[in-house]
Amino acid sequence: MSASQSEGTQAVDDDLLLERQLCFALTVASRSVVGAYKPVLERLGLTHPQYLVMLCLWESSPRSVRDISEALAQEPATISPLLRRLETAGLITRRRVEGNERALAVALTPAGAALRQQATSVPGTMMAKLGLTREQVEALHRTMMDLIAATAGPKA
Repeated sequence: MSASQSEGTQAVDDDLLLERQLCFALTVASRSVVGAYKPVLERLGLTHPQYLVMLCLWESSPRSVRDISEALAQEPATISPLLRRLETAGLITRRRVEGNERALAVALTPAGAALRQQATSVPGTMMAKLGLTREQVEALHRTMMDLIAATAGPKA
């Protein structure tokens, strides 16, 4: 075996090292970043999944459950328990859509809308906590969105 063949074999073998796995790095990074959000969001009385739902509603309210689930790339069955807890906390309401008894409209309550002002500090707090600039966060976000698009494959 030549030196270049040996180097090529070594590179392929190195590709199987755990530390080289993109899936591993993404899993650990996701768990770590979401964990870093926990104490920050606890001050708002929210879990990370609840925070994501509230971000959707702060952008636009009311929204259908289907719209929220699509925005969060989650199944409606995953979103429904979050909505129940947010409703119990007095942050949202869920009402049947007039003319479509199967659809639910989710809307912010005044308390839910007011929570947005407190949440405005979250992005800056998290950037400082993670030691990232706004530009670095934007670059990471673009990269993650590119990965999401690449894994989605062609649209049917």
